[in-house]
Amino acid sequence: MNIKDIETFSKKIDGKIYFEYDLKKTNWFNIGGKSKIFFKPEKLEELISFLKIYNSRGKIFVIGAGSNVLITDKLFDGTIIKLGRNFSKLSLLNDTTIIAGSSALDKQVSEFAKENSIGGFEFLSCIPGSIGGGIRMNTGCFDSEIKDSLISVQATNFNGEVFSILKKDIKFKYRECNLPKDLIFLSATLKGEKKNKNLIQKEIKKLKDKKEIAQPTKIKTGGSTFKNPKAKTNKKVWELIKSSVSLSTEFGDASISKKHCNFLVNKKNASFNDMKKLIQHIKNEVENETGIKIELEIVMVE
Repeated sequence: MNIKDIETFSKKIDGKIYFEYDLKKTNWFNIGGKSKIFFKPEKLEELISFLKIYNSRGKIFVIGAGSNVLITDKLFDGTIIKLGRNFSKLSLLNDTTIIAGSSALDKQVSEFAKENSIGGFEFLSCIPGSIGGGIRMNTGCFDSEIKDSLISVQATNFNGEVFSILKKDIKFKYRECNLPKDLIFLSATLKGEKKNKNLIQKEIKKLKDKKEIAQPTKIKTGGSTFKNPKAKTNKKVWELIKSSVSLSTEFGDASISKKHCNFLVNKKNASFNDMKKLIQHIKNEVENETGIKIELEIVMVE
């Protein structure tokens, strides 16, 4: 890959372009090798210009908060894009509608909504991701999903063409949507409802307390590893894992959380392959025991 034009471009912008960039600290698992190019644009025009220069000469992966990705230890032979601070701005369109930059954290949107007495975003306080990632995987918890409040998404494709997509033109399913992979989400327009600020705060506290009891925190994890099964069963995926897999199973430093067995943990220096082996082992054991094929919720970047 010829990167001289990208090196020249990097000297003209406010954003940062790095070469052979270490990806370990970009994700919650703290696993990963290097990316050939790592681009952190601060302005939309920088992002558009870069995409037109890069012109599909290699892979592109957009990373948000890094809370649900497992990244290869090998060189990522392409570009990782992480949108800068200017893509995390929050503003009001009217008294119940928020425009959220796609790199804004879910919990920031929840807090912004609370401060403006807008309900419907309390569940986002419990999700450790960003709005862009949330749209890509229709993130949710406690019976709410981001599609419930979405009006439209503003995006660019990898050719640098910018457009809006209305919710009615997107097919959302449990933890997925049908939007093409070659899109970079720029912002989202989200609608809630007027609600007393104190009631919003009480709901947020209730949800956070519920999460604290059930899920591990302050460890190297990628959050929920597997989706709940589509197969006809009244069991959640954690129940299938608990009844099928020895929870003491480890591959290197890749282990299963004792607090919630759908959370995998990097105890210290787990490799990508350690975690991948553990994932495959769990899938095999669950299928052998129950006949159900479980699917990944986390995203593997190879």
